[in-house]
Amino acid sequence: MFGVAVPGKVYVFRLPYGEDLLAAVKMAAETVKAEAGVFWIIGAVQKGEISFYNQSEKKYVRKSFDQPMEILSCIGNISKLKGETLIHAHIALGDETGKAYGGHLEKGTIIFAAELFLLKLEGIQLTREYDDTTGLNLFSL
Repeated sequence: MFGVAVPGKVYVFRLPYGEDLLAAVKMAAETVKAEAGVFWIIGAVQKGEISFYNQSEKKYVRKSFDQPMEILSCIGNISKLKGETLIHAHIALGDETGKAYGGHLEKGTIIFAAELFLLKLEGIQLTREYDDTTGLNLFSL
């Protein structure tokens, strides 16, 4: 299954210090009325929350970092789930020793400094529905 989207405008944001990163991305998407899109973030966080999806148990396992970390990479997409904006992001965080950790971006990741590039997609409806096989909310294309 696939869909075709047309690239729209690219919006650039400086996300606010001390805010939750996931919530800030959602606010940015809603500000520009992006119902479908992709995004990239670079910057740093005061603390991080990520998760790993355990495929056999069909549940997320969380990992917390109560320390300053660099955002080595953060990419994701914007879609709708039950009419609400859903931000799905993966993030790689690096600590002061250079060790990297990655997973799903979770609530509780607090911004130190972050720059967001958001590409709004046109001509496509990205909605999600529950998939029994994976236990995930996947695109319904």
